[in-house]
Amino acid sequence: MPVADLRTVLTEGDLTVVGQVAHASNATLVCDARFGETVVSCVYKPVRGERPLWDFPDGTLAGREVASYLICEALGWGVIPLTVLRDGPFGPGMVQRWIDTPDPSEGPADRLDLVDLYPAGQLPEGWLPILRARDLDGDDVVLIHADDPRLQRMAVLDIVLNNADRKGGHALEGLDGGVYGIDHGICLHQDDKLRTVLWGWAGNPVDPALLTDLDKLARRLEGEFADVLREHITADEVEALRRRIEDLLEHPVMPRPYGERRIPWPAF
Repeated sequence: MPVADLRTVLTEGDLTVVGQVAHASNATLVCDARFGETVVSCVYKPVRGERPLWDFPDGTLAGREVASYLICEALGWGVIPLTVLRDGPFGPGMVQRWIDTPDPSEGPADRLDLVDLYPAGQLPEGWLPILRARDLDGDDVVLIHADDPRLQRMAVLDIVLNNADRKGGHALEGLDGGVYGIDHGICLHQDDKLRTVLWGWAGNPVDPALLTDLDKLARRLEGEFADVLREHITADEVEALRRRIEDLLEHPVMPRPYGERRIPWPAF
């Protein structure tokens, strides 16, 4: 479906709640958006269902999700599914296109997710180690993620967004072959809060093609696009976004983890 048509369905369609993501920290409802004869599955997170966060006191998590999507689209990266802010059955909130992913029961038994755990002492080809740990049975395992340029683009986006919660379960491989990031409610703080499981490229240079896109975004932040973002995040946070982009352009190297809690908990 063309993006313009999909946006119309998500923005103007009638929302019908069909389920709930029970393990989510905030109210996360699975809905059907119906516009005429067209039905699109989506996620609806009403503002009234948000738990207050002392370290993200400004604005709403829904607004941060929308701002993150707008930044991703301005880059042209397509990492974040179409996301809009609209009214719904439980008031204003964020609505985002649902991403269909492969059914684990229908694939090979040894298929790995984009971020996964693997027995210690072994490392499959094409995967990068992050840390050693123990699973629930007490066995030594390694947290790994795919050495995939689609995932690396997500890692660069997380630096730009200052994502404080890139869990393994927030990186999805869609049935359409795309790699998507979800759950961007605690992004774009003005202070450094980067917490992610995607540290496998630490110390590596950033892809020059991504730097070209970042340079274009930096220029857009000098104009009306900054005003658009200020509808969802603070002026200080928009300025911090601009500084992060400039820093990455001046020093185009993937950062290394430092300090405490550089991986979100739980990691999935």
